[in-house]
Amino acid sequence: MNNRITNILLVGVGGQGILLAAEILSEAVLLAGFDVKKSEIHGMSQRGGCVVSHVRYGAEVFSPTVPEGEGDILFGFELMETCRSLPLLKKGGAVVANDLRIAPPSVLMGQEAYPEWVTERIRERFPDFLLLDGQKLAGEAGNVRAANTVLLGAVSRRLDIDEQYWLQAIEKMVPKKAVEVNKKAFLLGRSVDWSKP
Repeated sequence: MNNRITNILLVGVGGQGILLAAEILSEAVLLAGFDVKKSEIHGMSQRGGCVVSHVRYGAEVFSPTVPEGEGDILFGFELMETCRSLPLLKKGGAVVANDLRIAPPSVLMGQEAYPEWVTERIRERFPDFLLLDGQKLAGEAGNVRAANTVLLGAVSRRLDIDEQYWLQAIEKMVPKKAVEVNKKAFLLGRSVDWSKP
């Protein structure tokens, strides 16, 4: 039996809904019948610190951590954190990133400028790259805070997991009052054209 492990990394800063997106992703692959392992690394602060979540799934998964250079998909909620995490991806890996810049403390304190070259650097190293405005699409769905499920929808296009499992996972993991907005946000993200280069 084929036991190919799919390695997905979610990166950004605290308060962006990364952990919820990782929960929905894990639940969807579990509902689809896969074994799944998940782990998180939190930065110094609850909000604003770096957050990295690892999700690995396949017929049987033993370790929750994606080895460096073996990620299949990097799913970035903030551009600089996405760029910083590129070494985790394997050659030919795919990147989906939110077109959002959150200034780190060094930029806020005027010690340095936010780099202009971030998206070009990502595209140079990983041509299979989708940049989307998660906040704009989430706003169309009814709540800009649902940008995490917009990104999840875009990533879902690259995973062989039936849409019904994603929607069931959203129903299970998201607070009841936010389920419909998140489903809408997910479907908007899923409808974005992310063709392989």
